[in-house]
Amino acid sequence: MSADEAVPNPWEGPGGAGHIHPDKQPQFFGHPLGLFVLFFTEMWERFSYYGMRGLLKAYMVYYLCSTAAKAFYPTDSPPVPTEVPSNPFNIVGWSLIDALPDWMVAMTSVGDFSSSMYGMYTALVYATPFFGGIIADRWLGQRKAVYIGGVVMALGHFVMASEQLFLVALGLLIVGNGFFKPNISTQVGALYAQGDPRRDGAFTIFYMGINLGAFICNLVCGTLAVTYGWHYGFGAAGVGLCIGLVMYFFGTKYLAPEQARAEKAKENAAHGPLNGDDWIKVGALCALCVLNIAFWAVYEQQGNTMQTWADTQTNWPVIFGFAIPPNWFQSFNPFMIFAFAPVLDIFWRWQAKSGSEPTSVGKMAIGSTVLGLSFVVMMVGAYMIGGGKGSLFWPFTCTLILTIGELYLSPIGLSLVTKVSPARIVSMMMGMWLASSFLGNFLSGWIGTFYDSMPFFYSKAAGGFDWYYAASPTAFFGLLTIIGVATGAAMWAFNKPLKKALGGH
Repeated sequence: MSADEAVPNPWEGPGGAGHIHPDKQPQFFGHPLGLFVLFFTEMWERFSYYGMRGLLKAYMVYYLCSTAAKAFYPTDSPPVPTEVPSNPFNIVGWSLIDALPDWMVAMTSVGDFSSSMYGMYTALVYATPFFGGIIADRWLGQRKAVYIGGVVMALGHFVMASEQLFLVALGLLIVGNGFFKPNISTQVGALYAQGDPRRDGAFTIFYMGINLGAFICNLVCGTLAVTYGWHYGFGAAGVGLCIGLVMYFFGTKYLAPEQARAEKAKENAAHGPLNGDDWIKVGALCALCVLNIAFWAVYEQQGNTMQTWADTQTNWPVIFGFAIPPNWFQSFNPFMIFAFAPVLDIFWRWQAKSGSEPTSVGKMAIGSTVLGLSFVVMMVGAYMIGGGKGSLFWPFTCTLILTIGELYLSPIGLSLVTKVSPARIVSMMMGMWLASSFLGNFLSGWIGTFYDSMPFFYSKAAGGFDWYYAASPTAFFGLLTIIGVATGAAMWAFNKPLKKALGGH
């Protein structure tokens, strides 16, 4: 059964008892209350994820892998240790990491090691949702998967309190996210009938919830890590996740009821395997997933090399005697999401009325191109600053432009998946979309190892050109620009055939 065919109304089935239909729910900004249950659940889950992610690389650099371990997040930009110590803190599973090839985990320096570990973690976090989506579609259902994922992730955050269990904690977070992430996103689409024009707007609001959590988390988790120590920051992330689970539990009556597994299996069997139109749409989504990899490889430098720039090459202001900690850089992007998302929503509606709104694929092409162009700002800044420190203007302006690109791609992709995916595999397809970020995040860690080691041409006084190894990552930011713009160009090139395959979306 294709996504365009009529699907049974779960609100009217035997599982609908105790659930309030979206049309009968209180409406906020034209959307049912159920959307805001998911909004706040995801907000707190992303609070926990981004709060931990914002501390992760610095935690490895200045604590786990430092012979002079700093118990607090440093604000004085101390020098990065060079040699990776042999199993610091007797970490369980360290021998497995040590045995991995250098292209997966670079042991050449603490900077390279922490960058590749960061990339591996953020990659695996987005690999597991594919499997979590399959398990939810076939056995657990979306709601149980969300509960299981949330509890496992909360446990992972609290286990971070033990240095010895650092890798175990990362493993719990990776597995838990696999159950949670695809199954919370698909429940947004379930609140709206096929063809409901509010769906894109709903995902934009949902995406704002993600970024509200990302904005708050660094102000809370980062400040606690600076003031009281790393583990207070990690603990706050775990508490935030628990709050989200409680809100989800008390708001389930406003969410779409799930079909009983036996009823769902019977329905799937009656419709047989996926038909030709289904496979065309699945294939088109797979093609977009491949291009999505490159987007996230560039975008995820925000928490990796851009955070390194914020830590080591940015002069942070002191306001009324308060020195703004560098990890607050991670709150720039979500704050800008809040500023620009409503503006773009109004702009897209105006375009739709005038008949000039781009297709979903067209918007994504714009997003990737703008993402690439944002790093031109950092190219200029790195060239001018060299090996010293510069103004906050450079990372702030880059993030501002990058955010516009993100809004053109990320929420549009989530909405597109729920629009065109065959109904009975929508969680799996959402997992596949998120899993495309797996390779993107993994690639981001590998790309990050070139941060301060890429050469570029310069003009010698005597004439001609030669390779020059700069003290600043000018060429590195140039590479990010090329990847982003090239990905956008590829999306533009395939816009028409993909639009046709996706039914005009």
